Amino acid sequence: MVQLKVLSGKMAGTEVVARHFPFRIGRSAAADFRVEEDGVWEEHLALAFDSQAGFVLTAQPNALAAINGQPFQEAVLRNGDSIEIGALKIRFWLGETRQGSLRLREWLTWTAFVLITAAQLGLIYWLVR
Repeated sequence: MVQLKVLSGKMAGTEVVARHFPFRIGRSAAADFRVEEDGVWEEHLALAFDSQAGFVLTAQPNALAAINGQPFQEAVLRNGDSIEIGALKIRFWLGETRQGSLRLREWLTWTAFVLITAAQLGLIYWLVR
């Protein structure tokens, strides 16, 4: 899960979760994240997932955009990167992961250790008699 947090502009403090890709950012009604800020185009950015590279952010041709202050046309995002388009500043963040319960696995592992130890002790007792 990818989180985008707006750091500046009219929507400052807003958080958006990208659950499907490509995820489009812009003024258009068809954009997945619609923003009405100065300097933002209809479809300014597209966020895609590439299994080899990771999360790739692509700006429309001639659209001004920067990641951590560096202009780009296409770039691979890292956790915590700051994206700037027009008057808007957004923080890219990977969502928190949820770990499932491991109680059953732990219980089965300890039970297996106890059974193996008991079997070994029984075998030693049987061989020593």
